[in-house]
Amino acid sequence: QVHLVESGGGLVQAGGSLRLSCAASGRTVNTDVRGWFRQAPGKEREFVATISWSGSITYYSDSVKGRFTISRDNDKRTVYLQMNSLKPEDTAVYYCAARLSPGILTRTNDYEYWGQGTQVTVAS
Repeated sequence: QVHLVESGGGLVQAGGSLRLSCAASGRTVNTDVRGWFRQAPGKEREFVATISWSGSITYYSDSVKGRFTISRDNDKRTVYLQMNSLKPEDTAVYYCAARLSPGILTRTNDYEYWGQGTQVTVAS
């Protein structure tokens, strides 16, 4: 099992920034792909960003491209999501996810492990 814990959420004004962290523990693997998803009230969980094990490949949803940056520190087994120029429509619970085999994928079903989520609220 891989245990994921998100942190860094909170309340921010529109135009502000937050950095989310996703720390992993448990089963040690060398090929986990990590992703960030989000779910707003009354909506389905949607893909935000993903990063390969090496960090050399990243992919973003169109809604966050140019504003959010995903990165990782494999020594700390932690993935980050730097969120800049936040908008009220970015308000959601943000989830970290992991899959143990390579692949830049964007569907929730492609990821095997999930964190509990961290709330991000952007005030207008």
